[in-house]
Amino acid sequence: MKLSVLNLVPLRAECWFGDALSSMVRLAQGVEALGYGRYWVAEHHNTRKFASSATALLVQDVLSKTSTIRVGAGGIMLPDHAPCLVAEDFGTLAALYPGRVDLGVGRAPGTDPRTAHAIRGGRDACDKFPQDVQELLGYFAGTEPVHAYPAENRDVPVCVLGASTLSAHLAATLGLPFAFAAHIAPQQMVSASVVYHAEFRPSGRLSAPYLILSMNGIVAETDAEAERLSTTQVMSCIDAMRGEQWPLQPPMGTPETVLERAVPPEGAPSHGSSASVNRDALLNQYRQALKPLMAESLIGSPDTVREQCRALRRRVEFDELMVSTLVYDEAAQLESYRLLMETLG
Repeated sequence: MKLSVLNLVPLRAECWFGDALSSMVRLAQGVEALGYGRYWVAEHHNTRKFASSATALLVQDVLSKTSTIRVGAGGIMLPDHAPCLVAEDFGTLAALYPGRVDLGVGRAPGTDPRTAHAIRGGRDACDKFPQDVQELLGYFAGTEPVHAYPAENRDVPVCVLGASTLSAHLAATLGLPFAFAAHIAPQQMVSASVVYHAEFRPSGRLSAPYLILSMNGIVAETDAEAERLSTTQVMSCIDAMRGEQWPLQPPMGTPETVLERAVPPEGAPSHGSSASVNRDALLNQYRQALKPLMAESLIGSPDTVREQCRALRRRVEFDELMVSTLVYDEAAQLESYRLLMETLG
C-alpha cells in the first residue's frame, strides 16, 4: 500500500512557532528515511495552534532539507490565493526541485470571515473554486492569456482536496487526483469515494481515478499505548469544538478520562454561551461529536491497525493512505510512522 504523511504543523505545549517548524523538518527527514514517498503540509490562518500559514514557504523549507521524498501543499486553499500567484510559486518550486513538488488545492477558505477578508479583501471565492482550479491548470498548460512563468509546461501534479461530495464531483469532472479529508469529515468518506470513481473522466493529467485517503492514525506496540497517545488528539478536537486554540497537550489516561476532565462536575458553558448546561448532556454531546472521528481513525497495535485497514478497504476504494499523527512526543510520533510503514507499507 502506498503510504504518505500529512503534517498540520501543530505547536506543542511549552513550544513556540519556531519549534513547530523545526519539528516539521525533523519529521519529514524521519519519514523520508523510513521510505515514505509523499509529505504534505496543511494551511491554516489566524490560529496560534498551527504554524502552517505560509504553506509554500514551508514546502520549500522541507524540500531544501530532504532529498528524495515528494513534498507538497495539502493544501493551498484557493479562496485565500490568486491562482496566478499559486502557479508562479509552485512552478518556481518545481524548477528548483524537479520531480518532487505536489500541489493540493482546496475549496474551503479554512478560516473565519474576518480573516478571509484580511487575506483576499472579502472576495467570496468559495463559489468560484471550480473556475479557479481550471484557471490554475491553464497557467501550467500555458493556455491563459497571462503567462505564469516558470510554471508553464512545468510538471506539477495538481490534486483536488475535499471533505464532501462537491469536491469529488469536481475532481472527477476535471480528471484530477482526489484527496479526501477523512481526518476531519469521516461521515462523507464513502459517498465521496463512490461519486469520484463513478463520475471520473480521463484527462491529459490522469487516465484513471486516483484517490488519496487522509486519515488520523496512531500506531504503538499495544492497543492501550496507542489509545493513551490518542488522548492528545481528543483534547485537540474538544478544543476545536469549544473554539479554543490550545497547542498539543501531553497524553493522559484514556479518551474517557479526557472527556471527564473537559466537563467539570458543576457544569460547563455551552458553545457561545455563558449559561451552564447539564453535565451529562454536554458529555454526551462531546462523545457523539468525537464518535465518527475516532471510529474512522487507525489507532492501535500493528495487528489492530492491520485489521482496521482491511475493514476500511472493504468499504472504500482508495489508492494511497495519507496519515496525520497528532502525537505530543516527537519520538513517539516517528515511531508510530515506523510501525505504520512496517505494518502496511
